[in-house]
Amino acid sequence: MDAITFRFLMSLAASQNLEMYLMDVVTAYLYGSLENEIYMKIPEGLKMPEDLKSKAKEICSVRLQRSLYGLKQSGRMWYNRLSEYLLSKDYVNNAICPCVFIKKSSSGFVIIAVYVDDLNMIGTQKEIDDARTHMKEEFEMKDLGKTKFCLGLQIEHFQDGIFVHQSNYTKRVLKRFYMDKATPLSTPMVNRSLDVEKDPFRPCEDNEEVLGPEVPYMSAIGGLMYLANCTRPDIAFATNLLARYSSSPTRRHWNGIKHIFRYLQGSIDLGLFYPKNSKCVLVGFADAGYLSDPHKARSQTGYVFTIGGTAVSWRSQKQTLVATSSNYAETIALHEACRECVAPVYDSSHTRIKWNSYRERANKNI
Repeated sequence: MDAITFRFLMSLAASQNLEMYLMDVVTAYLYGSLENEIYMKIPEGLKMPEDLKSKAKEICSVRLQRSLYGLKQSGRMWYNRLSEYLLSKDYVNNAICPCVFIKKSSSGFVIIAVYVDDLNMIGTQKEIDDARTHMKEEFEMKDLGKTKFCLGLQIEHFQDGIFVHQSNYTKRVLKRFYMDKATPLSTPMVNRSLDVEKDPFRPCEDNEEVLGPEVPYMSAIGGLMYLANCTRPDIAFATNLLARYSSSPTRRHWNGIKHIFRYLQGSIDLGLFYPKNSKCVLVGFADAGYLSDPHKARSQTGYVFTIGGTAVSWRSQKQTLVATSSNYAETIALHEACRECVAPVYDSSHTRIKWNSYRERANKNI
C-alpha cells in the first residue's frame, strides 16, 4: 500500500463516516511457506541432535521450512499466505492496488489495506469486528484499536473529520540537523531572480566550492522528501528544486535547505484535514511553469488531486523534455496528470489494456 492509496482511504473514511482500526501481525514473515529449498548455517544457541553432536557445526546446515526475516523472498511469501487466506474469506483483491482487499455484505463493507505486517481496516463497524475476529483466529495479532499512527503518519480523529500530520517526525528532523531552535520563516524558499546569473538556485559554477561529505546534504534531502511526499505538499517544489543538486551542492544550495527547515520550524503542526460528510468527488488541477529551470531549458510539471477539498495526490517535478512553448509545457503537465488519475487494468486474457478511472473503479468495488 502506497501513501496515495492510504490518503484516499482516509478521505473515504472521513467523507462516509467510517471506522478505522489498525492491527499488527506478530512475526508475520514466519507464516510464509517457502517455495524453494533454502539451507542456512546452524545459528548459535541451536541444540544439535544427539547423532550430530560429534560433528562440527561448520559442516552442518539446516533446511528452512518457513520464511525468515532477512530472506529476499520473505515479503512475497507472507503476502501470498495472507492473500490466500483473505480470498478464501470472500475478499476481493483490488486490481489497481494488490495490497487492498475489499469485502461487501448486505449490511456494509470492509477494506483491509496491508503494509507488510500492518493491517488497516476501514469500513462499517460490524464488518470490521468480523474481520478482526477471523484474523485473530488465523494469525497472532495485536489489536491496536483506532488507527492513530501508521507509515510514520499521525492520525487524529475529531468529530468533524480526520487530521493527518507528521509533527513528531518534523521535530526529529529539525533536531537532527540542529535547526530546532532556528528562527521561523513564512515561506519555504526565497524569491528567485529573473536574472539567470543571480538565481540562488543556479548550478555549481567553476569558481565555487562543492560541499564535502561533512555536510549532510543528501540526508537532509531524504528527510524533506519524505515530508513532501506524505503530508506537506507546500514544500514539494522547493525540495524537488534542491534535490537536483545532490551530486554537487554548494553553500547556496545548503542555505536553501536551511530555509526550508526554518519554514518547517514555524509550521510544525500543519497537515491534511479530511472533513466528515464531505462530497467524495475527485477534482484535479494541473499546471506548468514554463522554463522554471532556465539553466537546462526545462519546465516544471505540477498537479494536485483533491477529494472533499483536501489533497490526496500531488507532484512537482522538472519535465524530462524540453518544451518549445508554454502550450507545449502545459500539454506535458496535463499528460502527467491524466496518467495519475487513470490506471491500466488488464482484462482476463492479459492481452489488452483497459483504462479506468480511480473513481470508476472505487464505485464498482465499494
